[in-house]
Amino acid sequence: MMLDQVTPQPTIQADRFVLRPLRKSDAGLISMYAADDRVARGTRSIPHPLPPGTTEAFIDRSTKADRTEDVWVIDGKATDLGEMLGIVSLERMDRGQSEIFFWVAPAFWGTGIASAAVKALIDANPHGAKTLFAEVFQDNLGSARVLTNCGFTYLGDAEAYSVARKSTVPTWTYTLKINS
Repeated sequence: MMLDQVTPQPTIQADRFVLRPLRKSDAGLISMYAADDRVARGTRSIPHPLPPGTTEAFIDRSTKADRTEDVWVIDGKATDLGEMLGIVSLERMDRGQSEIFFWVAPAFWGTGIASAAVKALIDANPHGAKTLFAEVFQDNLGSARVLTNCGFTYLGDAEAYSVARKSTVPTWTYTLKINS
């Protein structure tokens, strides 16, 4: 009999918070923030309204041993910012590449939390990636600034389907070469 083992995921220390793996106990705060239309519309995959069980299924997928995406909570509890400020993740691609995704609770927009979380993940480079990719909707200038603040360069225009918007939305794609 073979036991399932969860692939370890590091905890990453930043100045104002810790990036830590998801826990089942995060479901309530994730649901509260993800149910906000402003958060959902900034992502490809969060539906709006948020159906019951969506968050729990997300946490289950994100903690499986055979996952392709590592997800971290931006946890500011140690610095009195709050237990959950948002989510940042890396999805494994082929040829030493990963794609980064992130969202931050609206209460923390404009505070530099998203830039600091993306930068901490780049610096830690837990996938050992040589290249990172990211994509933002063209009407999400704040997220585009996060990427350029972290050294990403514009690669081109594309489109992606947004579940919350129920439509295909124009995107900007960015890339970052990592010197190891």
